[in-house]
Amino acid sequence: MVAERDGLSLHTVQGDMRDLSVFEDETFDMIIHPVSNLFVDNIRPVWKETARVLKKKGTLIAGFTNPLLFIFDDQQEQKGILDVKHPIPSSTLDQLPEEEVEDHIRSNQTIEYAHTMEDQIQGQIDAGFAITGFYEDDFGGTRILDQYIKTFIATKAVKVVL
Repeated sequence: MVAERDGLSLHTVQGDMRDLSVFEDETFDMIIHPVSNLFVDNIRPVWKETARVLKKKGTLIAGFTNPLLFIFDDQQEQKGILDVKHPIPSSTLDQLPEEEVEDHIRSNQTIEYAHTMEDQIQGQIDAGFAITGFYEDDFGGTRILDQYIKTFIATKAVKVVL
């Protein structure tokens, strides 16, 4: 509706954020990357591909989950108990009994990956970005952790080299 109202043309491409080969080098001035890294097992290629398709001095706004969120047992947290149970990095598949993994995948349930802060921040820097802004947010007070720490992070990064 907004695109139509403002006379903008949209072109949607569905693909894998780790492989942006459908786009030429230095195609975009800005990329908005929402909290989606938790759906890929390795985020370093995401940062590299983002840097490749951004123009020099292009801006990346990236959101991701603070890995601290993933160390707690989800079921216990819903009861108000913060039970440290999982290492970082890890995935939801690591947390399932072996006999449930195949059913989880077959039923198209999401697989989430907890990445280290090093892969999130240093990964951007290694890909050629300078971090120029930083913001934290939470679930809006709906989770027990919200009273202790922000569990979402957003960075503003500028492509400086590649």
